[in-house]
Amino acid sequence: MTDELNGTIMQYFHWYSPDDGTFWDEVSGRAADLAQAGFTALWLPPAFKGIKGSQDVGYGAYDLYDLGEFDQKGSVRTKYGTRGQYLQAINALHAAGIQVYADAVLTYRIGGDATEVTQATPYYQDDRLHPRGDAREVEVYTHFNFPGRQGRYSPFEWHWWHFDAADYDAKTREANKVYLFEGKHFDHQVALEKGNFAHLMGCAIDFQNEEARESLLRWGKWYLDATGADGFRLDAIKHIAAWFFPTWLDEMIEHSGRELFAVGEYWSPDVNTLHWYLNRLGPRVSLFDVALHYNFHIASRMGGNYDMRRIMEGTLMQQRPYQAVTFVENHDSQPLQSLESVVEPWFKPLAYAIILLRREGYPCVFHADYYGAGYEDQGRDGQRYRIIMPAHRALIDKLLYARRHYGHGAQYDYFDHWNRIGWTRLGSEQFPKAMAVLLSDGAGGGKWMEVRKPNAKFVDLTENIKEPIYTNEAGWAEFQCLGGSVSVWVEN
Repeated sequence: MTDELNGTIMQYFHWYSPDDGTFWDEVSGRAADLAQAGFTALWLPPAFKGIKGSQDVGYGAYDLYDLGEFDQKGSVRTKYGTRGQYLQAINALHAAGIQVYADAVLTYRIGGDATEVTQATPYYQDDRLHPRGDAREVEVYTHFNFPGRQGRYSPFEWHWWHFDAADYDAKTREANKVYLFEGKHFDHQVALEKGNFAHLMGCAIDFQNEEARESLLRWGKWYLDATGADGFRLDAIKHIAAWFFPTWLDEMIEHSGRELFAVGEYWSPDVNTLHWYLNRLGPRVSLFDVALHYNFHIASRMGGNYDMRRIMEGTLMQQRPYQAVTFVENHDSQPLQSLESVVEPWFKPLAYAIILLRREGYPCVFHADYYGAGYEDQGRDGQRYRIIMPAHRALIDKLLYARRHYGHGAQYDYFDHWNRIGWTRLGSEQFPKAMAVLLSDGAGGGKWMEVRKPNAKFVDLTENIKEPIYTNEAGWAEFQCLGGSVSVWVEN
């Protein structure tokens, strides 16, 4: 993604996307419109069979080789459709000039086909440092032989020794512990939450095991060959030893013979933790800027009492812009989900202006923010809630237009007011027209900013303010915005 291209990703799904098997057809049908709007890449949901079959979002990873082709877990198709529909969607996106990033869940497997008996030491979920009893015999669902696929694409079967721990003992039916298998240890170079967060759920893959590692390498190469994907979104990587991915990504790039994009989900608001991980992986991978997302979340809850001068403080966008994938919301942070940290709707226009119109970061637009979403689910308090996420497509389309045509060249910042912050982009040789962005989480007003275009007319692309603004002979103007709003002033 270059400055002149100004690429933009869409996360093309949310947790409650329809499960009627028509999702991949929808992607195919919208490919041309998405390209015209300015999206250059789509992060698609996990395309393989999950433990819940046609109802699985994809993160209950069962068989990574089954892309909706085999009768397993109660269905042939996945939630999103069949393998044929998936490949057709990828072809439609490629024909429209849009890259495809596949979601790779390499941390665990769930839904084993048979139990195996081994020795294991129990730990409480919240404490992986201190055993809660002696090693004992456990019966665990660790044999994955994929009977519906019958060895097609890969004969590899998973056994207990390919994992280091599981979270269910069929003997005692206890599911509130983590069972560390005999001769194993929790991987190092992982998140230190709970003492060691190598085990997230299900059967945690043992990255010390050579057969397990080789199986993941073979799958990645097969997936690239089968789908033609242009890169990967790497799920839950804080649970995977950091030393694994440099080798895995290098082999994927060598095998494909082309450049591949990779972005990892390391869910931590601590930017120093994100730096630690990136330092171990080098330039091969970007990370989602979770720290920036939490700044948006907090600012949106403070009703104008947030210091907007600090909105980028402690973020990858600020400190490591070329490895930052910026986002406002995603499937985990949306209402009623496990990492719920909602960015309130009124603030989303401001947040999207920040990620789409600045030069730092590679922005990712959330499907539910673009198209809207309505769903019902149970909250953490046990009550059911009806959720409506409003669509911001009209505004985001304008921001995407501004990003493509005006988001170029030098950037001057004016982060000098508690509520109102702004910046200007001066244009480039290929895109010579300038832009000024002003937003406020409190009262409206003006700010003098330089665009280096003397005696020029600027109009607000958002149409929040109807009257044009003219620069003076020195190329400055007092640009305006309304309260709790954003205005995008472009050279007319």
